[in-house]
Amino acid sequence: MALRQMDESTEADNALASIGRSLATSVEGVTALNTAFATDPVLSRSLVDAVALIGQGRGRVVVSGVGKSGHIGRKIAATLASTGTSAYFVHPTEASHGDLGMITSDDLLILLSWSGETVELGNMLAYAQRFKVPVISITSNAESLIARNSTIALVLPRVAESCPHGLAPTTSALLQLAIGDALAIALLERRGFSAMDFKTFHPGGKLGAQLTLAEELAHSGAALPLLPLGSRMGEAVIEMSAKGFGVVGIVDGEGKLAGIITDGDLRRHMSGSLLETAVEDVMSRKPRVIAPKLLASAAMQAMQAQKVTVLFIIDEAGVPTGILHIHDLLRAGVA
Repeated sequence: MALRQMDESTEADNALASIGRSLATSVEGVTALNTAFATDPVLSRSLVDAVALIGQGRGRVVVSGVGKSGHIGRKIAATLASTGTSAYFVHPTEASHGDLGMITSDDLLILLSWSGETVELGNMLAYAQRFKVPVISITSNAESLIARNSTIALVLPRVAESCPHGLAPTTSALLQLAIGDALAIALLERRGFSAMDFKTFHPGGKLGAQLTLAEELAHSGAALPLLPLGSRMGEAVIEMSAKGFGVVGIVDGEGKLAGIITDGDLRRHMSGSLLETAVEDVMSRKPRVIAPKLLASAAMQAMQAQKVTVLFIIDEAGVPTGILHIHDLLRAGVA
């Protein structure tokens, strides 16, 4: 039993050491890329030119690669597409069997090959030259066939792989991914791609819920618990109970929110004459409110920061247009 425990302990130590080496190698690789970007004018200029070329393009971005580069290419294409740059992935083998017809002279190719000599990409490269399709390559070999025949070659620094044999693409794949993400974000910012634009491409799941506007989840119209100044607390208690939000808003003669009364205000002013008291003598005069176009995720953060469960939504004139409860956010999947 003791020997078995010792073996398990040794295996755990070996695994931890291996993971630590891999993470350290990954960090060193990304650091090398960042250093190259900061010190190599050719790489930085090429990246700027790539952003301009893609941003000015009339067609779509077609991404391709083989093996691990192909998997990274799929992710890059997906990130570009989700951030406002029309893009898709084409496998080079399928391209050689008819899918080249998907690529037009208005499009642009991004070819991923760490060696720059990937044979399977040859037909795509020849097709691009024949029909004058711009090519951006992501490689580590400036003298490679693909780099030399690219419109723009993004030559990344050669780094050690996490694989102890130097064979499995690990750190190299990470650098390709980092450059792809950097291009996508630069293009996003170039286009002024907003959170609302992002929502258009991400309507589902938690991300879609977080990008929902506060006014889209709010209660409005007859559901709003509102009373005018001059009302009595008896009316406020009835309105608060009827609408079920644990709060009632008090509006002035112009319909602007002058204050709110909460369950806590009721407890603090509890007395035999409370129901006959004027609402303005009990209400809090500086209520916490949010704007209609505030993101649901920001509304949740506001509630958590202010330790409240309900917020009135007011327009630019200060008129309440809706009320949002934390349960509305939870039901929508914002949390």
